[in-house]
Amino acid sequence: MRTSALLVLLLATSCGTFTGADERSIRSVLSEQEAAWDRGDIPGFMEGYADTICFVSKRGRTCGKEAVTTNYLASYPDKAAMGDLTFTIHEVVPAGPQNAWVSGGWSLFREADTLGGSFALLWQKQESGWLIVRDHTN
Repeated sequence: MRTSALLVLLLATSCGTFTGADERSIRSVLSEQEAAWDRGDIPGFMEGYADTICFVSKRGRTCGKEAVTTNYLASYPDKAAMGDLTFTIHEVVPAGPQNAWVSGGWSLFREADTLGGSFALLWQKQESGWLIVRDHTN
């Protein structure tokens, strides 16, 4: 009986839990993405995405980091087109110890106009840290 209780305790602690440090890490990646965007650095912005990213918008679904990067580069060819990006995080919801959902809004301030919308992001904790694996932006 003591062996099975010890086994349950070991399994429970080895699975880990989503912590405040995990949420801070996710928020930090989003902050780094904002800063990269504002510098006109799409490759830097893409560092927050996993290689397996799937991006879903009203224009369709694009999967793979290279394809998503190509789309960003085509849609935002220069710093003027990129403008100043601001994220507003509404919530960070743990989805187990290795995943989290983040919902929020985005605003893009440019000289000619201001755009905005909302997003839902599925994050996964990988060896390199927290990365976005699904991005549904509208």
